[in-house]
Amino acid sequence: MTAAGHKSDRRQFLQQAAIVGAVAGLAHATPASASERFRWKMTTTWPPAFPVLQEACDTFAATLNTITEQQLQLKVFAGGELVPPLATFDVVSSGALEMGVGAAYYWTGKVPAAGFFCALPFGMSGQQFHAWLYGGGGMELWRELYAQYDLVPLIFGNTGVQMAGWFRREINALSDLQGLKMRIPGYGGKVMAALGVNVVLLPGAEIYTALERGTIDAAEWVSPYHDERLGLYRAAPYYYYPGWQEPCAALELIIHRPAWERLPRRIQAAVEGAAAQAHIWTSSTLDALNGPALARLTSSHGAKLRKLPDDVLSALRKTATEVIAEIGGDDRVSKKIRESYLDFRQRSEQWFEVSEQAMAKAQALG
Repeated sequence: MTAAGHKSDRRQFLQQAAIVGAVAGLAHATPASASERFRWKMTTTWPPAFPVLQEACDTFAATLNTITEQQLQLKVFAGGELVPPLATFDVVSSGALEMGVGAAYYWTGKVPAAGFFCALPFGMSGQQFHAWLYGGGGMELWRELYAQYDLVPLIFGNTGVQMAGWFRREINALSDLQGLKMRIPGYGGKVMAALGVNVVLLPGAEIYTALERGTIDAAEWVSPYHDERLGLYRAAPYYYYPGWQEPCAALELIIHRPAWERLPRRIQAAVEGAAAQAHIWTSSTLDALNGPALARLTSSHGAKLRKLPDDVLSALRKTATEVIAEIGGDDRVSKKIRESYLDFRQRSEQWFEVSEQAMAKAQALG
């Protein structure tokens, strides 16, 4: 995608989101005070100027400022500018900031069941996940879980299937994982740890340096477009697929619940509409950018594309099943989420096999 085309898409996103917000505000309900203004701050887990993901946050803020006629003014801070990236959940939960954007697997240490709303190893595809979220009760469960932390969650994008990561040496057998130092977050990290990998959690801005210096041996980041932008191909030559650890990775907007409840319903609707548009734009833009980026990585940058061996994938899947079965332990809400997610995945599997999977196989026939 050209720079001009990308800027054009951003303008289109802004225009579409403005329409969404305008429709939401047609009733133009009068707030408690017509002159009341809300000045909020948002932090993210992304590095400054991070393409697409941080870009969506900046555009989201501009959209809200426009469609609420400055009644909700949102200032965005990238990860590290105001608070550390991995502190996003805590600072919004406490009310120190009103909004945050990130990926829930960064805080599964605090909220184990949050991983169900981001990425699970060998979990649902993006399409299946969205079906569960909107048609299978997932959204209600997400709200119930986050209410315990004074948060309101909204989906804010989805990266789709990711890559398995960049490795400094080849993986030919399960034994090659033993003692490997790898940056991989969330439950993918727990699965790797169970198989002998030394798991490291690093924010995106620190990955390249750690990989290039040999502090880590491998790293999972996002997908071809962002991996190329981060220059990971210069630090490790082997690029593995499939992204078993993240069949999809939903991004989230979290809002401090008391602050949310102080907003007039018209402003809440504007936030919901702009977040929904950011979700569509982010997901679609990444799909559009990843194909050309993968081609450049393999043809121009010398990346060596490799598929993980079947025996490695089988071991990963077996271990993932065991890890997922223990998420949240006996906690009532976590158990309810786990059962709902796994039940929906099972019930949707046959349809997925005869639709998406079957079509992909048919297209591969040439």
